[in-house]
Amino acid sequence: MKTEIEFNFYKEILEKKSKDVFIFLEKSFQKVTIGAPNPQLISHIKVNFYDVLTPINEIAAISAPAPLQLLVKPYEIKIVKEIASTIVASKIDAQVQKEANQVRLIFPEPTQQKRQESVSQLKKIHEEAKVRMRLIRQDVNKLIKKEEFSEDLEKDYLNQVQKNINSQIEKIDELFDKKVHEIQTI
Repeated sequence: MKTEIEFNFYKEILEKKSKDVFIFLEKSFQKVTIGAPNPQLISHIKVNFYDVLTPINEIAAISAPAPLQLLVKPYEIKIVKEIASTIVASKIDAQVQKEANQVRLIFPEPTQQKRQESVSQLKKIHEEAKVRMRLIRQDVNKLIKKEEFSEDLEKDYLNQVQKNINSQIEKIDELFDKKVHEIQTI
C-alpha cells in the first residue's frame, strides 16, 4: 500500500507534465494550415496597438466565414490598416484584403505540395512532442533513482514510468496520424 502511495507521487508528476506536452501539441497543430484555416493560425501575430505589441486575438474577433477565409474584425476600427499590414509582414500564405472595418484573408486551395509541407511541419511538431515526453521520463527516473528504494522497487517504478510514457507517446502518434489523415483527405 505504501509503495502505491509513493508511486502516485511520481505518477502525478508524469500526468501534469504530460498534460503540458499535449497542450503544446494541440496549439502547435492548430498553427499548421490544414485546408480550412483556423483562427489560431494568426491569433498569435502581434500588432502595434497604442505602442504595445498585442496579439491579434486580444484586439479583434477572428472568424472563419467561408472554407478558405478568415475574417478579422477589430474592436477599434482605426487599427484595421495596422492589422492588415502586420499580417502581410508575417508572410502568411494568404491574400490579405483590407475592407472598411475588417480584414479578410483568402487562402489558396491546398495543392499536393502544400499538403506535403503541412505534413512535414506536423512531423517536426510530432517529434518535438515525443522528445518532450522522453525528457519527462528522464526527469522522473532521476527523481526515483535519487530516493533510496530497494532495487526491486526501483526497477518496478522505472518500468511503470516507461509504460506510462509509452502510452502517452501512443496518444501523440494517434493525434499525429489523425491530423495527417485530415490533410490528405481535404
